[in-house]
Amino acid sequence: MHITMVKKIKEDGQPCRKCNDVMGKLERTGQIASIDHIIYADERDPSSEGLHLARHHNVELAPFFIVRDSDGEEKVYTSYLKLVREVLNGKVTQREELMELTERVGSLDYI
Repeated sequence: MHITMVKKIKEDGQPCRKCNDVMGKLERTGQIASIDHIIYADERDPSSEGLHLARHHNVELAPFFIVRDSDGEEKVYTSYLKLVREVLNGKVTQREELMELTERVGSLDYI
């Protein structure tokens, strides 16, 4: 399995807030070791690899994850908690799920 994380860089050169939050969670839990590749969707560069992947996979939110299995099949995750639950075999509490939903409403970061 190969996991690629796509993070967004805004027009002002700053990373998106949600990307920073998710990166912090990955680092605190040690799950960052499961991320094989980090790619940037840079709003300042329409030809950036991350923006290309977002268009290819019809993704409008950052961050997102592309998980490729041993057969080469890809699945896209726009929810960090869903990735944790389904791929990283981590525990997710109901409170965390509610917090993610609440955060998404107020801080959606479209690509």
